Amino acid sequence: MKAFKISLLCLLCLGALQGKAQYNFSKVDSWLDANVDDLGGRAFIMVYKDGKVIYSNSANQQNLRQKIATRMMARKQNLTVGNGDYNAQTQLPIASCSKWLSAALVMTFVDEGKLKLSDTVGRFLPVLSQNGKGNITISQCLSHLTGIKATALRDDLAEMRKANSMDETIAFIAALPMEGQPGKVFHYSNVGLQIAGAVLEKISGKSFESLFQERIARPLGMQHTSYGQKKVVLPAGGASSTAEDYSSFLTMIQNKGLYKGKRILSEASIAQMQVNRITPDVKVAYTPAEAGTGLGYGYGEWVTKSSTLANLSPYVSSPGLFGSFPLLEKDHGYIAVLMTYNLKNKGRQAQYETLRQLINEAVK
Repeated sequence: MKAFKISLLCLLCLGALQGKAQYNFSKVDSWLDANVDDLGGRAFIMVYKDGKVIYSNSANQQNLRQKIATRMMARKQNLTVGNGDYNAQTQLPIASCSKWLSAALVMTFVDEGKLKLSDTVGRFLPVLSQNGKGNITISQCLSHLTGIKATALRDDLAEMRKANSMDETIAFIAALPMEGQPGKVFHYSNVGLQIAGAVLEKISGKSFESLFQERIARPLGMQHTSYGQKKVVLPAGGASSTAEDYSSFLTMIQNKGLYKGKRILSEASIAQMQVNRITPDVKVAYTPAEAGTGLGYGYGEWVTKSSTLANLSPYVSSPGLFGSFPLLEKDHGYIAVLMTYNLKNKGRQAQYETLRQLINEAVK
């Protein structure tokens, strides 16, 4: 038996070495070491291709200042984040990476015919109609085209924390001013997905978190992903997840809605989510620093406008405020997740693009 175990271990090691030999990620290693300080002192990268992990690496160079900042951030999120290395199972707040997950949840209702993308929100939430916002569609909620002038993120989050119910958050949103016609102004914010989340709760009679666990997390085996047990969930940025869990979600997206033979979303819904909604007639009022320029937006995810753009092959992503960066690269057939936890966003989009290009080079 002992000889068998040793032989099996040798075979597994040989398989791992052969897998590594197919790719050269030395430049990605160098990028991680060179950028980890700007990423909050700690980071983890995992790349998944052809049904297996082909690369994973962690860097930890946290200084005292970064450790203190991490503890303060974690305390505000009611989380415990240690000082050890990140790995595939490390659970972290993912901020706007949540948007992709939430949009997918909405699309499960569309697939079942319980909701239409053209449905107007006033049908479900009368307070929005009472404040002149009832004609906003579900599609516009998922693509930041509500036309509502959102408050600054800090103020928005403060209001959400004070709210005791989803109805209170919708009443707050209903009172916000408009900055343009729905469908004609892109303003990246929490507003649209909060409305969509409230609609799902009205339709189902269940909490957003329960719906997410039932329809997305459990079918995908995402055991360490949740929006938390809070009085009011934040669909646009309230989830915590791991690199391993988010990779399962990306695998489903990559397989056009299938995961391990089970249909999670229809192929049509996956396609709809990846259509750029920032058309030439749409005014861009606000985009976050991590998005940069040259990208369009679908449902809960950033998309490349065209594969003909310089240095941009078709990909989709949904980076978060705390630095995490999930990526599905279509031309090269891989998914990748960068997990970090910091607020420094200067030059972040350029960092992401460099990392993407280095991974592309490694998997050719």
